[in-house]
Amino acid sequence: MSGKRSIFEEVPAEGAQQPATAPGGIDRGRRGARRAIRAWLILLFALVVMMIAVGGLTRLTGSGLSITEWRPVSGALPPLSEADWQAEFEKYQAIDQFRIQNRWMELADFKVIYWWEWSHRQLGRLIGLVWALGFAGFLLARRVPPGWHVRLLIPGLLGAAQGAVGWWMVASGITSGQGAVAVASYRLAAHLGLAFAILGVLAWYVFLLGRPERDLMQARRSRDGALFGIATGWLHFAFLQILLGAMVAGIAAGRSFADWPLMGGQIVPPNAWIIEPAWRNLFENAGLVQFIHRIIAYLLLAYGIFAFLRGRRSAHEAVRFAFSLAFAALFLQLVLGILTVVYGVPWQVAILHQLGAIVVFVLILRARFLANYPQVTSLREARR
Repeated sequence: MSGKRSIFEEVPAEGAQQPATAPGGIDRGRRGARRAIRAWLILLFALVVMMIAVGGLTRLTGSGLSITEWRPVSGALPPLSEADWQAEFEKYQAIDQFRIQNRWMELADFKVIYWWEWSHRQLGRLIGLVWALGFAGFLLARRVPPGWHVRLLIPGLLGAAQGAVGWWMVASGITSGQGAVAVASYRLAAHLGLAFAILGVLAWYVFLLGRPERDLMQARRSRDGALFGIATGWLHFAFLQILLGAMVAGIAAGRSFADWPLMGGQIVPPNAWIIEPAWRNLFENAGLVQFIHRIIAYLLLAYGIFAFLRGRRSAHEAVRFAFSLAFAALFLQLVLGILTVVYGVPWQVAILHQLGAIVVFVLILRARFLANYPQVTSLREARR
């Protein structure tokens, strides 16, 4: 006979089943369209990588100043007639780059560099369109997870700023009578740096959306704060080196000295401080700029060894592997940088070096993410 029950207790009918507790309560109402949004962000990430690659090739082919006007809307259409082509060519002929460096060009040669720059700008328009359509679509469908509205707005705002910075960069090279034949290197660094910032934001969001909300909340309890800080420093260090790489590219400093490990037979390149005032050498002296890029590369490698060894002490296998992978990519990137210099910056190797920077940056970011949200391995999984 069953024990006594309270007169206020509800007794289910005989044979009735008790309601099962549904797992994933934290995620209910917080999912939105997480998978679809993640796929959309991955597409944006791939397009930005493509944008960086095309931008690098545009620079390597000397095509960046071929379009002398900023027309965000009407510029989407290329010249459609021979008269239109001739008009564009005449605008280019009026700037210093043509007068000083490319007077040999005919219309057919101009079309080649024009298509590179047009493709670069067109990719920017495509990225903006993909972001706008995706953001508006998820917003109108009310499928944005709670707390993600502002997050998903950030890439669009950064993209709009990138368009303005891109024109600010190009405008520095469109001169007549001032002798400029290329864009300002510090503006190129700002343009590339913002592109990597956008990549970082997109990658971080992809990492977050790749795991359920409840998993992230649980993982935070096992975060390694010290290792997260080390990875953060590593990421900032790599970002600094990327900016310096843009400075090198902006003044073609990679071609100034093709020997390694010395430069012109010396540790410090000759004539490192020849420009007056002295501070201008840090931006305009090809030998000194390349020297600084090399020194920072060695220091970054040393920091990478420290981060690798510290990461190997993590209790989580995924974290250990992430730090090992990031260090391996960094080492290969250093080798690729040496080859780029030694072989005189051929475009094939140079563009691989630029893409390698993306791989290193994202892998360090991933190691940082896993230090903050480690994937905890259960005892059952550990025995397998």
